[in-house]
Amino acid sequence: MEYVTAEPPAPADPGHPAPAARRSLALALLGGALGVALVLLSSRQEWATGTVSVAGGDFPATASGGEVTGVPAALAVVGLAALVALFAVRRAGRRAVAVVLALSGAGALVSALPRVWVGGALDERAAAVAGDTTASVHSVATTAWPYTSVAGGALILLAGLLALRHGRWWPAMSGRHERSGPDGRPRAVRTAGVPERPEDLWKALDRGEDPTGGEPEVSGERVGPSD
Repeated sequence: MEYVTAEPPAPADPGHPAPAARRSLALALLGGALGVALVLLSSRQEWATGTVSVAGGDFPATASGGEVTGVPAALAVVGLAALVALFAVRRAGRRAVAVVLALSGAGALVSALPRVWVGGALDERAAAVAGDTTASVHSVATTAWPYTSVAGGALILLAGLLALRHGRWWPAMSGRHERSGPDGRPRAVRTAGVPERPEDLWKALDRGEDPTGGEPEVSGERVGPSD
């Protein structure tokens, strides 16, 4: 009977304790996810209001975040994809994804600032209400939702910066079922004696064998290889 020796865990990096890595990972995940949610939520809300003056009087005009600019929401989706991809790559790939995450947050933040879009935010609404492409809106006011989107972009940016600073100590998708072969490519690790097909599994159970490859026990004592 063969025994499988477990590989010893990798030694912790004394320069970056595990608790610090866990804290930075939790902050990045929470901040990034919250930031994406805030940006996407705010894009559906009312960002600006104004008044259009036409021959019959004054008419109110409003515009949602998506009507004002679709850039923050698009960058938030990119940030969400980058946040997930952080755990599928390692080393240089993780740094590249972290840069994308940080840039998407910065872009969402800047594009949601009222001073970037407020000048022509309601012009299309004014043209539709007045039936005149030269019509414009006056008394323009912004709501709190653009600043909510700005805060969301800042959180995504923070997640990207945390990934750049601490990402190399974060875990990646488990590779414990893979081991490099002679050609350097990963290969699946099989445990000796473990059936691969369902029918073999049932046959092993009928014979009274342990299909997982575990060691049989008799009277509470583990049976090892005979001398």
